[in-house]
Amino acid sequence: MASHTINGLSVKPILGDFGAEVSGVDWTQVPLPEDLIRTLIRIQDKYAVLIFRDTGLDNERHVAFSAQLGRLEVNPAWGGSERVGTPYLFDVSNIESDGSLVKKDTRRWHHALGNALWHTDSSFNQHRSKYSLLLAHAVPGTGQGNTEFADTRRAWKDIPAVEKPKLRGLVVEHELWHSRKLASPEEYEELTSEERNVKPPSYHRLVQQGSSGHETFFLAAHAKALFDDDGKRLADSQKMVWDLIAHCTQTKYTFTAEWISAGTLMWWDNRQSMHRASPYTEKMGARDLRRSTVIDDGPFAFGMPPKNCKSSN
Repeated sequence: MASHTINGLSVKPILGDFGAEVSGVDWTQVPLPEDLIRTLIRIQDKYAVLIFRDTGLDNERHVAFSAQLGRLEVNPAWGGSERVGTPYLFDVSNIESDGSLVKKDTRRWHHALGNALWHTDSSFNQHRSKYSLLLAHAVPGTGQGNTEFADTRRAWKDIPAVEKPKLRGLVVEHELWHSRKLASPEEYEELTSEERNVKPPSYHRLVQQGSSGHETFFLAAHAKALFDDDGKRLADSQKMVWDLIAHCTQTKYTFTAEWISAGTLMWWDNRQSMHRASPYTEKMGARDLRRSTVIDDGPFAFGMPPKNCKSSN
């Protein structure tokens, strides 16, 4: 698909109608004019992942722009707001509060390993997120710390028609600690009391309607169990989950986005995509990324009531 212009913005598609680099926004204007916000949301609805280069954004304008898109999620205890200085930004970096790099085999290092699994942000919250906006303040170098994205809309479209009715009826139990245990089973064999109490599971339909109007998978490595309409847990839940993730993350549905320089902003719709980060390495330089998260305000925002689903604990 060729580059094109929408209301003065240049749009360069990446993988058909999934992902696009957008230029022409004057980020010094933040908060942006409402007509420009409407245009950006229109582009976002179509492409699900937008990339902006050389934005020059700082924390204040990053948060201000994000707040124009909806109510912001407040940073939880593990999100690192102490270093970045605001509760509205998650510290998605390999940098400690004293400026040193995160050391291998610390709790934070192991927690970050979960980010290298395919996921959607905050699917483990009963009130799920809509958008994530991740801004680079420092990048570690070419080929390090990239982010991959998967198109869950097209992946759903390509599912055989005979399989779709069953999948539409399934509810997914999402739990943060499930993905952390998958990524680092020994470290997360036992949870701290704070971890155990802070994040109960959430329940969301596996198949939903995205903002583009098309059906899409809502899936993540946080997916711990699948339930049918009667609330019965499927015995082969994990196999089904990872078979579906494998389907959604085939090469034809994915692309890799490079954090070329500070100022790069990636804005994705968690309801229409999955993503994963490159894992930390001991040779990686400073990777200072900060993420704002916009809470979903759509009809599926609060997921499913868990009353009919027996937790898989």
